[in-house]
Amino acid sequence: MIRTCGHQVVRWSLRLSPGFALKSALVEQNARQLAYACRMCSHTQESQTSRASAQRHGSELSLRTLLDMGFTETQADQVYEGATKILGRKSVTHDTSTITALLALGLNASSIVKIFDKCPALYTEKGAVVQQRIQNLWKLGLVEGSIQRVISYYPHILTIPAKRVNAAVQFIRTKCLFTAQQMREILRDSPEVVEEDLNELEHKFQYAYFRMGVKQAEMVKAKLFKVSMEELRCRHCFLERRGFYQTPDKKGQTLIINPKLKDILSATEDIYLSQFAKATKEELDVFRKLVAREDEEKGNTLEHCDIEEDEEEAEEDLTDFKRGSMGQLGYVKTKRKK
Repeated sequence: MIRTCGHQVVRWSLRLSPGFALKSALVEQNARQLAYACRMCSHTQESQTSRASAQRHGSELSLRTLLDMGFTETQADQVYEGATKILGRKSVTHDTSTITALLALGLNASSIVKIFDKCPALYTEKGAVVQQRIQNLWKLGLVEGSIQRVISYYPHILTIPAKRVNAAVQFIRTKCLFTAQQMREILRDSPEVVEEDLNELEHKFQYAYFRMGVKQAEMVKAKLFKVSMEELRCRHCFLERRGFYQTPDKKGQTLIINPKLKDILSATEDIYLSQFAKATKEELDVFRKLVAREDEEKGNTLEHCDIEEDEEEAEEDLTDFKRGSMGQLGYVKTKRKK
């Protein structure tokens, strides 16, 4: 009902405004924002009684306060002991505002316990700062459902300054030309990208784009940024050297049908070897050792698997990739920083 009201209010607002010709996507986004705000408001009202009870005992982190906030005795013990271990015995001087922020987001006590177990550093964060970071994730497009999923999976993201998160998102979008929707999916499925070295992220993208001939949409489906650069190169090069993968030519054509990036990266090692590489584990292990030796001897470059081409070929690539297959501006390769 809340979501329906949110949609209706936004539609009425737009009809009364001179900008009624806004795109439907903007309408839906505003509706989701309002619906989410209404849900949070509803949750706040529902939990007002328990928080008022907690305030009577003080806002400090204590077993009594945690019980009043809806935690079971076991859960309260876990949270209190975890906070004491991180903050010391003087933890009673720290308030419960971070927990309140998580409760207001709609996370239950069980989920919050797991979040603190995964990221004890969250005990040291102030509730107001955590709330600001949650709001920033919302502004980046993580709507209801996605934002809870991200925080439950990778709670460390709430310890990272919003400025750094925004810088990483902006870098990936501008350097790799992902759309806003694609970037939201990357942030939802691979939130750890906000902490990785940005030049390494670009290098991984360049490798998939130029060496493997994979476009942005397929990278997102394959969850490219969840895989290490070493594993990406190893799986690709092993297939290439065995004749089961070809880099597309200037027209995007190959003499064989390449397996999808998603299948290459998501398959277990056994499935990867049996279905794609047609090889044994021993052969793959030997190949890994050869790759490691090549990296060491050639200063972390691979003779057959390096994305850096000679100067003349690079110039041709820059021309060929100016426009993508869908007519949008294509990616322009830059030299990787040493």
